Amino acid sequence: MVQIFSHRFSLLLPGMFTWLARFILRNRTTLLIIIILITAVMGYKAFDIRLSYDFARVLPNSDPDYIAYENFKSTFGEDGGVMVMGVEDKNIFERDKFNDWWQLGNNIKKIDGIEAVVSVAHIYNVVKNEDQRKFELKPVMSHPLQSQEEVDSIRNEIKSLPFYKGFLYNEGTGATVMAITFDKQKLNTKNRLGMISVIHQKAEAFSEKYHLPIHYSGLPYIRTAISGKVVAEMKLFLLLALLVTAIILYIFFRSTLIVGVCILVVIAGVIWSLGTIALLGYKITILSGLIPPLIIVIGVPNCIFLLNKYHTEYSRNGKQGRSLARMIQSIGFTTFLANVTTAIGFFVFYFTKSRILMEFGLVAAVNVMSTYLISLFLIPIVFSYLPVPKGKHTKHLQSKQINRLLMSVEEWVHDHPKTVYSTVIILVLISLVGISRLSTVGYVVDDLPKEDPVYLDMRFFEKNFKGVLPLELAIDTKEPGEVLNITALQKINRLQKMLNQYPELSRPLSVVDAVKFCYQSYKGGEEKYYILPGSMQLAEMSAYIGDAKDKGQLLKSFVDSTRQVTRVSVQMADVGSIKMKELVDGLRPRVDSIFDPAKYSTTITGNSRIFLKGNEYLLKNLLESILLAIFLISVIMILLFMSLRMILISILPSLIPLIITAGVMGFAHIPLKPSTILIFSIAFGIASDQTIYFLTKYRQEMRNHKMISISKAVSLTISETGVSMIYTAIILFCGFFIFSVSDFGGTASLGKLISFTLLMAVCSNLVLLPTFLVGMERKLTTKAFLEEPLFQLNSEEEDIDLDELEIKK
Repeated sequence: MVQIFSHRFSLLLPGMFTWLARFILRNRTTLLIIIILITAVMGYKAFDIRLSYDFARVLPNSDPDYIAYENFKSTFGEDGGVMVMGVEDKNIFERDKFNDWWQLGNNIKKIDGIEAVVSVAHIYNVVKNEDQRKFELKPVMSHPLQSQEEVDSIRNEIKSLPFYKGFLYNEGTGATVMAITFDKQKLNTKNRLGMISVIHQKAEAFSEKYHLPIHYSGLPYIRTAISGKVVAEMKLFLLLALLVTAIILYIFFRSTLIVGVCILVVIAGVIWSLGTIALLGYKITILSGLIPPLIIVIGVPNCIFLLNKYHTEYSRNGKQGRSLARMIQSIGFTTFLANVTTAIGFFVFYFTKSRILMEFGLVAAVNVMSTYLISLFLIPIVFSYLPVPKGKHTKHLQSKQINRLLMSVEEWVHDHPKTVYSTVIILVLISLVGISRLSTVGYVVDDLPKEDPVYLDMRFFEKNFKGVLPLELAIDTKEPGEVLNITALQKINRLQKMLNQYPELSRPLSVVDAVKFCYQSYKGGEEKYYILPGSMQLAEMSAYIGDAKDKGQLLKSFVDSTRQVTRVSVQMADVGSIKMKELVDGLRPRVDSIFDPAKYSTTITGNSRIFLKGNEYLLKNLLESILLAIFLISVIMILLFMSLRMILISILPSLIPLIITAGVMGFAHIPLKPSTILIFSIAFGIASDQTIYFLTKYRQEMRNHKMISISKAVSLTISETGVSMIYTAIILFCGFFIFSVSDFGGTASLGKLISFTLLMAVCSNLVLLPTFLVGMERKLTTKAFLEEPLFQLNSEEEDIDLDELEIKK
């Protein structure tokens, strides 16, 4: 039964591509119009694409840490909604400068979408209202100051308020910060670009007036800066990809017409990819922004293989119709399988359940296949209307340089197999040493170069205020009103003292600080009373604090409406995922030692925690994706050749380059992180293309010539597929290498490492793969290749009955 199904299926596919050749060439005009209309629709939809202004969600909805973080935000609001501006100037309290700093904050607060501005000129003091028995917030400065004495008086008042020390100013360095809170409804929309632009303009006016550099940071600013770079780089890479591929195509084919047609094909693929993003409701992220230039780089090899086959056939028979038909029939299915393996390299990301990778994997996989279809239809259609190839167009097939290189390859394969094997074994062993040195670490802004303003400004805030990345501890007392119980407050106070011991963490803020601030006011404002009061004093003061439902309550930033849940907020430096994990893991038992898990529920959360968990999640799932890609591509090889033994022959030439690349990463101290681990499944999928090109042609030679030797079949395969493999390798190498100019370290590494991997892959597939075939016993290879496969390719020599197909101009 299986044999019957296999036989029928093996007849179906070649018959389908024979039918497809007739269908395309006999319905050229209709199909061309359809493709143009689809491209126009996709181009129209592409105008609906939106840019992502927030950090892409990595963790799945079901992840416990993600659920805890979402619960925290629903209770206390967005923890990453504050932008900060900082200056380092011990003379900030000069009258004119201080007045202008105050006015700058006021101007920023007037911007639509800004909720609040806090700085040394915009702080509040807690004042006890004896008549109404409540605490009131009074601004320290409410109008421009007329004299330096007034400024000095306010400076002294600010220094008497410990609540703000280390939070808004650093006495040691003279650094001060202005914190700007965004309206959460407008935080992740395109309006934020305009808001930050206006803030920047107003701040730079102050900077120029006093020749004082202003530093910008905070998650809203970092996200906006990264989003802007994503758009700029997507445009840059599109232009570079088009320019590089056009130059290389012209060098190969010496025809502006051929170059123009190939560029039109990949441009259509780019438009379809952008339209797909819009149709699916996705946004442009740092990853999806790479898809358009990737489509160009991956799409051009389809054109090269098709055109080389067309030129080869025309050189043989001189008939345009037959040549175009054979091109579709023979190369169409081979390139289909090759594009399937490439698409698998991307699509496995869909199974990570990480939103950013799922979107990237799905869109890339779908459009790799759609670009293949565009090339399969457009190339024969367009060239059927064009004049037949001239001698200069097919001259590249007899390139002396390429032929000398292929002759050298044949010599190595046939005469020096031991040298080939020895070289590969040595490279693998050295690579294994490099792999043992690999590390896994990630930073929030490590994709930015060290000289980038965003990176330098973040270091400014780490130096003066110990960082800007939020880390939150949520404490559930399990009883309404228990947060203000003296026992809970004392435990929170102990927790804060413990957190102060970590050099990576800023001074923590909590409800305890608010209570201390209130008690200082309750006792007349003297700094010595900034302490946690005893139970009796707390009971006396509680009437002044206000009811929990009072919207003006002093504690609303730190406790929920029931006063059952509270938060302890710290900022931390971008110390990297390894140190961050050590810190968080070390915090857990120390927190539990203060808050008994049987009586309290404590959660370590915040953007920093989510980043760490997301980094761990991606590394784990991307490793699984690589294994899945290898498995799925192995299944295709089994279906193609119907021999488990051929898996070794077909997989190793694509797998060894990955091992070598991993070794290079270890020696070059390039860490494994989400942006670099993407390389392996993508490169494996693309590298497998050339394996398929070579093995399918080899199998055709073995089936067409029953008495041919393995050595001769390998030589014929090298001579015919070698040219296209070298061309596509050059295109892919140069195409991916353009990403190395990226400002994002991960993107730059991706470009360099994939280029290197594909270079190793073409060497492996042109030298190691045929050496395997020649070195294996004839019984193994002939039996494996002459058994009926599930995917049967047409013989090159079979009459496909298309002589009657006339191409009318």
